[in-house]
Amino acid sequence: MSVTESIIDGQNVINGVDVTALSETLEAVGAKPELAQFQFRNANKWIGGSLNRSTIKGFYGAGQEDTTRTTAYEFYADEPSVLLGEDQGANPVEYLLHALASCMTTTIVYHAATRGIRIDALESNIEGDIDIRGFTGIASDVPKGYREIRVNFQVKTDGD
Repeated sequence: MSVTESIIDGQNVINGVDVTALSETLEAVGAKPELAQFQFRNANKWIGGSLNRSTIKGFYGAGQEDTTRTTAYEFYADEPSVLLGEDQGANPVEYLLHALASCMTTTIVYHAATRGIRIDALESNIEGDIDIRGFTGIASDVPKGYREIRVNFQVKTDGD
């Protein structure tokens, strides 16, 4: 058995995902759709200039407030100096790319695991194009966010 497939405490694990628990979770949600409702939260505080901090801890899911997290996650966002920041953290649109890449990666891994497809390696590159004239209000005909986002995945697997 490889790193991507193993049996842990009688559970079938593929790609680090407990496929048995995932299947049981999906069955429970199918039988009781209200369990699928989640609310994630982020508290943000402006520190100064373009620097701000987000704190993430609690969330609601599977029919109840989650109490398993004992530590909050903190993320600092700033702008690079060319955008008048002090570069003390990734900027918000870079976090958006991180969130998108992470979401897509997790989705690929979970779907592959439920289909019994082992993934030996998975990497991605993501880039997005923004014209800052949009969100600065300089040009009303320019979109205020990403014009285009491109993602490229490299997957090593024995699956199709």
